[in-house]
Amino acid sequence: MKQTLTCAILLLPLLVAMAASAQTTSNPSVVVKTSKGSFTIELYPDKAPETVKNFLQYVDEGFYAGTIFHRVIDGFMIQGGGLDKEMAKKATRAPIANEAGNKLKNLVGTVAMARTGEPNSATGQFFVNVKDNVSLDYRDSSRDGIGYCVFGKVVQGMDVVEKIKAVPTGTKGGMQNVPLTPVVIESVTRARTAVSS
Repeated sequence: MKQTLTCAILLLPLLVAMAASAQTTSNPSVVVKTSKGSFTIELYPDKAPETVKNFLQYVDEGFYAGTIFHRVIDGFMIQGGGLDKEMAKKATRAPIANEAGNKLKNLVGTVAMARTGEPNSATGQFFVNVKDNVSLDYRDSSRDGIGYCVFGKVVQGMDVVEKIKAVPTGTKGGMQNVPLTPVVIESVTRARTAVSS
């Protein structure tokens, strides 16, 4: 009896840890290293599988290295990942389907795919919401109602996002809201360990 009790006491922490890990899912995450510091994005492959797959393909290819945050609007969002410091667009793969029907909200700190007016036009560019942007949320499947697909959230380094949103901006290359001093994305890499949600 004493041996059984001792064995049970020794196994208790292991059983608790196993139960806890069974209740959480482990999502992939990436570290975005910029000229203003780094931040970490937890990705949601269960909610936006094709979008996360697409984003991670660009990450794994090193696509984002040397791109900039080219559209910075305090009180709205910071957008990057498609242009270099000279404002030249990088070549991308084919656009992906808009998964905004996942109904994840464009809340502060969430990360969504940038696109044109065409709902299914997202390629590599993404943005971080710096305020709750309900106007970008899914309303219906129409062209005007589909919204912007949220596929992750900044879970570390929101202070860096705050620094980026506050940089002085102007017009460059025919585009407005461009940082006067480029905010360079030095790299986007997979985090060594996944973040638990």
